[in-house]
Amino acid sequence: MTNIFVVDDNQLMRQQALRLLEQQDSWQVSGEAVNGKDAVSKFRDLLPDVTVMDFEMPEMNGLDAAREILKEHPKAAILMLSVHLPGQLAVEARKVGIKGACPKSEMWCLPDAIRALLRGETYFPH
Repeated sequence: MTNIFVVDDNQLMRQQALRLLEQQDSWQVSGEAVNGKDAVSKFRDLLPDVTVMDFEMPEMNGLDAAREILKEHPKAAILMLSVHLPGQLAVEARKVGIKGACPKSEMWCLPDAIRALLRGETYFPH
């Protein structure tokens, strides 16, 4: 089973991601978090195969949370979700060590993006 950790402060977005991810045969959502700070503390216990994380969240944004997670777990596969995915955010995400990004307006790309990360590839739409 592939374990996926979903982090988003918006409950509807988390539910949408969960429905999409759980349609995949060998995937399960192993945990959820509502902000970056929550994500950092839960990551240590979950050690998921892939983390799908929102960029804009209260208490700690997705980039800062990814930075913290990647300090302790440099090989963590993190996929950033964002309402807006400007080029600069993608550049910053790559610098931090995030392996991919998906715009929330195109959530259907989530399975393809996760499969790319599981193969050790990156996923950044143009």
